[in-house]
Parts: sequence; C-alpha cells; structure tokens
Amino acid sequence: MEIFHAFVLGLVQGFGEFLPISSSAHLIITPWLFHWPDPGLAFDVALHWGTLLAVVVYFWQDIWLIIKGFFSSLSKTSRDIQNNIYQKLAWLLIIASVPGAIIGKLFESQAEHAFRNPLLIAVTLSVMGIVLYIADRVGQKTRNLGHIKWTQALVLGLAQAVAVIPGVSRSGATITAGLFQGFKREDAAKFSFLMSIPIIFGAGLLEVPDLARAGGHAALAVGFVSAAVFGFISIKFIMQYISHRSFAIFTWYRLALALLIVLVYYLR
Repeated sequence: MEIFHAFVLGLVQGFGEFLPISSSAHLIITPWLFHWPDPGLAFDVALHWGTLLAVVVYFWQDIWLIIKGFFSSLSKTSRDIQNNIYQKLAWLLIIASVPGAIIGKLFESQAEHAFRNPLLIAVTLSVMGIVLYIADRVGQKTRNLGHIKWTQALVLGLAQAVAVIPGVSRSGATITAGLFQGFKREDAAKFSFLMSIPIIFGAGLLEVPDLARAGGHAALAVGFVSAAVFGFISIKFIMQYISHRSFAIFTWYRLALALLIVLVYYLR
C-alpha cells in the first residue's frame, strides 16, 4: 500500500469513527471511488487501534475514574452504584457492550462481504441520516449521564450493534438512540465514545494475529498515526460543535454522499 493512501484512509477513519457519518462506509467507498486496492484486514485493525488511542487520550480522566469506580463497586464497603456516577457508568458500559460483541461476531462474515455493496451503503447512509435528523429535532435533550438507566444503556448497546452494517455509523446510531431517549447532545455523544472503547479494544485483540503477520509496516504505522491524530481532532471538534449546534449538517452530508455513490455506480 502506498503511504499516501495509508495517510488518507487514516484521516477518513479518524473523522468517520466519531462523526456520525460511518467510518466503515467511508473506508469502503474511498478505495472504490479512486480505484485503490483493498488495504486488507491488518490495515483496518491498525486504523481502529489508532482511533482507540484517540478516544482514550481525549477521555483519559473519565476512563481512569470509571476504572476506579469499577473496582470500588466490587467492594461491599465502597459499593454505591446508584449514587456514584463512575461506578454506575462502569457497569452500564459493560452492559452496553454485550449486544455489539454478540452481533458483531454473528455477522462478521456478512460485514466483510455482503454488506459492502455501494448501493446498500448509499441506502443506509440516507436512511440513518434522516433518522438522526428526526431524533435531533424531537429529542427532549434534558437528561444527562447521571440519570442513565441500565435499560437505556442496553438500548444504546443494541443501536451500536446495528452499526455492523456499513453506512449506519456506530456513533451515529448510538447518538441517535440517545437523543430519542431524551439525552443532551453532548451526553449522548460522550457515552457513545466511551462505549466504543471496549468494542474497538475487543475487536482489535481478536485481529492481533493478522496484524502481526502483515507486511507493509510503514503503511500500517502511517495509518495508525493518521487515524489517532485525526480521531482526536474529530472528537474535540464534535464535542464543541454540538454544544451549540444541531446534527443537521451531518444529515445533509450523508445524503450528498449517498447521491454521489449512486451517480458513480450507474455512470461506471
């Protein structure tokens, strides 16, 4: 793989993972549009490790408190899951991660083959973009993470599981589910990003053997660094952007990209 391709795909992964526009769709569509060779599974793993680093660095203080909260909740003397937000979040993140892990494993082969059709991606980009727009308009945006319940966390986990289909967007689906349940934009996004950590980490561990056997270490390194840097920028941007603006721009972007895919597909 060329270094330039690795850099661009890392940029695409970094922005696409945290903006509600579907990184998986962009990683499929970008090589398809420009006739680039398939980067392969090992490169995909390197990109996801890059975005994992980005979210860990950005939320490291919250992550540390959540880890401490988890271990505190295991002790009878310090357990206070109902009132300690970090103890609560630790267990809710575990609950939310289960559906994604199960569905991801069950539909792993379909995600790598059947779901990669450009027209299917155009449909999912459009439909989920419209659903996000509706959720942003009708959601009450009054709840914060201090009031999240385990049933709501499970719904967010189920939404994350649907993102196995390219074009849905993991962050887009979970943020949409959070908005429909009345959460503020920033809180829905924050839980979505924190929820991505165990999923990306778990999936990455399973694919470490492929990464170890892969060649082209320079391209892997460039992709990893590019995904990490632009992933961090992406998180910082969207957390600031949605504090005073809606998700409408992402809906219009998704619709425009879907139209471009359809036009290219039928003109070729």
